[in-house]
Amino acid sequence: MPDGKRLARLHRVRTLQLGLARADEARAQAQVTSEQLLAQRIASLADAVAPQPSLVPGAAHLAAAAHFRERLHRSADAAIERVRHAEMVADRRSEATRTARRDQNAVEKLIDRHRAEVIRAEMKALEDAPAPTRRR
Repeated sequence: MPDGKRLARLHRVRTLQLGLARADEARAQAQVTSEQLLAQRIASLADAVAPQPSLVPGAAHLAAAAHFRERLHRSADAAIERVRHAEMVADRRSEATRTARRDQNAVEKLIDRHRAEVIRAEMKALEDAPAPTRRR
């Protein structure tokens, strides 16, 4: 079993790794949110460009609106794909965070066992120590 110094160093490293994994997960979640907002904005723009019967002045307007609507739909498809990719990355990051947390917990359990062994050894040393003699 590793000694106390090695366990303390392992704990510091695992804690640092956990912090980094949590930061990566937070960035990934922020990216998902950002991509979702972008996809919603593009969808609302595509709806705004939809033809309206009362406002149609001519064929040029309809052609321009159709062109922009088609480009917005392509952008919307790309945004949906970016959202899907961002969600996959966020899932991987959250799994990495769970793994880092498990690793840190394992080191903490080893530290607890080491402390218990040290305490048992000290208690055994006290039990094996000769009884103090009194001088009168």
